Amino acid sequence: MSQDAYDVVVIGGGPGGYVAAIRAAQLGMTVACVEKRGALGGTCLNVGCIPSKALLQSSHHFEEANHHFAEHGIKIKGVELDLAVMMARKQKVVSDNTKGIEFLFKKNKVAYLVGAGRIDGPGRVTVGERVLSAKSIIIATGSDVTPLPGVDIDEAQIVSSTGALDLPKVPKHLVVIGAGVIGLELGSVWRRLGAQVTVVEFLDRALPLHDGEISKQMQRILERQGLAFKLSTKVTAAKNGKAGVTLTLEPAQGGKTEELKADVVLVAIGRRPHTDGLGAKEAGIAMDKRGFITVDSHFRTSVPGIYAIGDVIGGAMLAHKAEDEGVALAEQLAGQAGHVNYEAIPGVVYTWPEVANVGKTEEQLKADGVAYKVGKFPFTANGRARANGDMDGFVKILADARTDRLLGCHIIGPAAGDLIAEVVLGMEFSAAAEDIARTCHAHPALGEAVKEAALAVDGRPIHI
Repeated sequence: MSQDAYDVVVIGGGPGGYVAAIRAAQLGMTVACVEKRGALGGTCLNVGCIPSKALLQSSHHFEEANHHFAEHGIKIKGVELDLAVMMARKQKVVSDNTKGIEFLFKKNKVAYLVGAGRIDGPGRVTVGERVLSAKSIIIATGSDVTPLPGVDIDEAQIVSSTGALDLPKVPKHLVVIGAGVIGLELGSVWRRLGAQVTVVEFLDRALPLHDGEISKQMQRILERQGLAFKLSTKVTAAKNGKAGVTLTLEPAQGGKTEELKADVVLVAIGRRPHTDGLGAKEAGIAMDKRGFITVDSHFRTSVPGIYAIGDVIGGAMLAHKAEDEGVALAEQLAGQAGHVNYEAIPGVVYTWPEVANVGKTEEQLKADGVAYKVGKFPFTANGRARANGDMDGFVKILADARTDRLLGCHIIGPAAGDLIAEVVLGMEFSAAAEDIARTCHAHPALGEAVKEAALAVDGRPIHI
């Protein structure tokens, strides 16, 4: 076996891993990144965030051309779907991004090793016949699809998000199990392209982890778009056949079962930590009962010199959260004071309209006994939204009743994922709603809705 020595060896080339590797190299450390997929970027870039957004964008154009261009005086006849071209474009977007990360590795002198990394003790990682020694090992192996008992994924008739990104044709009826972010995004893609879509959710509302008012409003919007919802319902079995899949459903609290037939079923009930073949248990690395690696506030595992970041340690399972942890850990290893403010991590659902959130929900504030004020502003009263023809949704800001400090923000609306950044920045610097309210916003712009919601916290919006 050949042996190489590095300051840092990162296992996993996803958003957390590749960013940690690049930042550590920028800070003067010798770094190797081990990735078994054969393409950098992890789930996010290869079979998650990036390809799904490419299809969301393409399907949105298709939807607009079919149903909304006429409202702008643009008449089009004979709009046709070329799914093969759409999929090829999606794949090129993915390929260009993965090549971009390889370029960044070369630029920053990060060694890229293709293969499965296994920890053989403190400071030692094996990759096939190679042995890597390292002062620090960073585990960034991400997450995998959570399976559903009784529903076996074959990536043909019953698919995970990976299979749903690469269907060879538009299904007549797609059943999505799970009304979370992944389920609603991919359900929206195939609904726009012509599928009948039914979403089955165990809990009593869509987007169950979001602010309750947001969940209810977004479900109504999606229903208007054509998605059907079966809530408080669990799937107990699935039977494949030549004509499709037959699901067995029953009420979440128990009761009479029913059957639901589909051409394709998408299982989107969440993700679980991926540690298979890592050698973590054998190395003595502590994990919780759900399989997440346990770390302290400095990302240290129970074994000295071994650290972990990203989905594999739990919390918000988001690419940008993993990236921030990768930067913070690299800076800590260099003796700096890297940190992540977990109270200011935004989340976005890239349906249309988009849904974005940061901080606390009303339900959480009530449960914690925090006195708060609410400011809301609808996009129907925003000049730019009206000019664009995108008026669904609103901005909702939550602020401390005594200090006016920003506690949370929830948006349904056009470009919500971009609009939320202003509030995230404000929360990072402990801003008050008044700070946003007194900041000059360009006109006409969607961002004025954020300012008006901040004004509404104090009961003084201008345009409603």
